[in-house]
Amino acid sequence: MPHINVNNSLAGIRGLMNFRPETAGPLCDLAEVLLRSKDGLTPAERELIATHVSYLNDCFYCHNSHGEIACYYLKGDRELVDQVRKDYQHAEVPDKLKALLQIASHVQQGGKFVTEEDIANARKHGATDKDIHDTVLIAAAFCMFNRYVDGLAATTPADLSTYPPRAKQVAENGYGNHIFSAKQPVAKIV
Repeated sequence: MPHINVNNSLAGIRGLMNFRPETAGPLCDLAEVLLRSKDGLTPAERELIATHVSYLNDCFYCHNSHGEIACYYLKGDRELVDQVRKDYQHAEVPDKLKALLQIASHVQQGGKFVTEEDIANARKHGATDKDIHDTVLIAAAFCMFNRYVDGLAATTPADLSTYPPRAKQVAENGYGNHIFSAKQPVAKIV
């Protein structure tokens, strides 16, 4: 039960954003730029970074939400998403992404945990300054998003089948105001 009176029919961050649309708009704009840009990192890589940081922060809603969005981009490869979430160093992802996930992991601990060696390793594996910048900002933003969701005890569905329909909607339509104003899409039963 959320700590404040929000629309409980909108799960996770969505109910919180619906409560305060004035702050939701800029947060959605930030998510749109950070997670859907195709300049440098792919949207799948960006969502994997968000998923990993959210997993480290033990934010069930966010690591499942963004894990499902990454899964959508990765054509349903849930096993890869789970590997990145729990043990990226042994996941079947490029070394560049592993180096960026290391940076993200250090940002999650605190910004000063990022070392010159982390940056040099990312560059050695082909990361650009923009890739490094976006990784740090995604990790920092997800520390904020995770604390927003958990700090207000947002409604969090335990039923994992509720996450893929929303993931599809976000992957196809972005992080616009439909996030906090539209009903949860229903999974089609096949």
